Amino acid sequence: MSALEENALVSTETTFREYVSTGVMALGALLFLASWGVLFQWLNGETPVLGAGPVPSADLFTVFGALLVVMAVGIASVGAASRLGYVSATPSSTAGHVVGLLFGTVGFVTGGLVASQTIGMGPTGWVATAFVFGVGVAALGVLPREDVGSTFPPAVFLAFLGVLFVTGTIDTGWSWSPGDISATFVGSILVPCLTIVASLVGSWSAAKARAGFGTRGRERGAFYLVRLSVLGMLGVLALLVGFIVVNGFDTLTTNAHVGLGGHVDLPWIGYAVPFLDVKVPFVTNVSQSLFIDVPGLAPSILGTLWLVLGAMLFAVPLGLAAAIFLAEYTESRRFRQVVEVATNGLWSTPSIVFGLFGLAFLVPRIGGGKSLLAGQLVLGFMLLPLVVITSYESITAVPDEYRDASAALGVSQWQTIRSTVLPAAMPGVITGIILGVGRIAGETAPLLLVYGGSPFSNRNPNVLSRFEFSTSPPFVSNAALMERGSALPYQLYTSITSGRLPGQGAPFSVEEFGWGTALVLLIVVLSFYAVGIASRVYFRRKLSK
Repeated sequence: MSALEENALVSTETTFREYVSTGVMALGALLFLASWGVLFQWLNGETPVLGAGPVPSADLFTVFGALLVVMAVGIASVGAASRLGYVSATPSSTAGHVVGLLFGTVGFVTGGLVASQTIGMGPTGWVATAFVFGVGVAALGVLPREDVGSTFPPAVFLAFLGVLFVTGTIDTGWSWSPGDISATFVGSILVPCLTIVASLVGSWSAAKARAGFGTRGRERGAFYLVRLSVLGMLGVLALLVGFIVVNGFDTLTTNAHVGLGGHVDLPWIGYAVPFLDVKVPFVTNVSQSLFIDVPGLAPSILGTLWLVLGAMLFAVPLGLAAAIFLAEYTESRRFRQVVEVATNGLWSTPSIVFGLFGLAFLVPRIGGGKSLLAGQLVLGFMLLPLVVITSYESITAVPDEYRDASAALGVSQWQTIRSTVLPAAMPGVITGIILGVGRIAGETAPLLLVYGGSPFSNRNPNVLSRFEFSTSPPFVSNAALMERGSALPYQLYTSITSGRLPGQGAPFSVEEFGWGTALVLLIVVLSFYAVGIASRVYFRRKLSK
């Protein structure tokens, strides 16, 4: 055979393996995303698809099963072609014990369920059957060469599930209530969950086959599995945000208006400029009750902003100072370890514990009742550990060359920290603050104990205009800080736990009000993230200059 003919043959073999494997991976990604869409109720398993021309109509779950069978055939054909030498590949002598253990576990569970629930065997019978199934599937993955061990067990698993879905053995009307546990598994949930698992398994096997198995194939399979999982997490996040937007958008935009509100005279340019008039009553009105024209969230929004601002004013300077002291001034390694353990433990502490601390310790000492100040301090204590942790890590990550160069110029240690170390560490510090603010802005349990007032507040917290100064202690006072109030998480909690009110006299129900509140809370939290990300980008650009 000439070199030209041999190269053409290898090219054809590689093309077949790559084409089939790529097609299987594409089907796996499609099934993965579609299954999440079913779980979030964006798609319905009973929705008829196909049915065009000579193609009979089938519901979505039947299509899932058919595509799983197609994936199984594709994976098995590539494995068989590699084993028979029809395509070029570099498989190892075995797929590995980890693969055998994973598929053996799947075989054990499947065999046990079939034996106990379908055949009706007793404990001894189904355990023995499950063990035989598990050992057999594990042997199929470990004993043959890698191209067989990495393709045939996944193909059998996908084909088994596909047949169950295509034949309607498990469909939207299917349910299973095991006698040993008080739970019911329904087909509308089980089918997409099983499809997600099968799509991951099939995509992993196809990615290995596409790279020709061997070390390179294992690496590509693992990377593709990780990428698909990350894509799934991002997809779930997008679906979650979309779910809230869809359910809360109508409430948020009730009686909203966007248009030209008039003109503003600008003498220095010689003519009047029109300005945009934006009115969103659900955001600007007070709550008061659900039986006014458009109940709004202004007190809750302002309450959330004041809580977060007060918590940051308390936690950020204190946490940053503690991090500077630990990283730059403390020489005791044991002391740093103790502080690190303590801060990690505090950050992992449930929020209700912080609320109980505020109720038992802070509230009696700052007025004897629930107040905005107590809520700010409790949320500040929650934010403080993360500020310390991230600031310390960011400061210690600054290269020592920065400090040495500054010291060589005769600059003092504090001037070096202020002018060199802190600007370099600021992006990491801001990242920690962003994460912490995102957590405390959505906390509900502490606010129930130390801040929450009327579920539907009828006035906004007026903090700025209520400062009073005197020549006697405490010199500065603010009555607004000592009053109860509302915040978006607290408002959302009171809305969804109040039940559904009759529609008479109210523009929307409590449930609709809750969805609108959830959407506004999401917007507020994302706004905090946006401000933090913009600050981080600014400091990074400034540092790069």
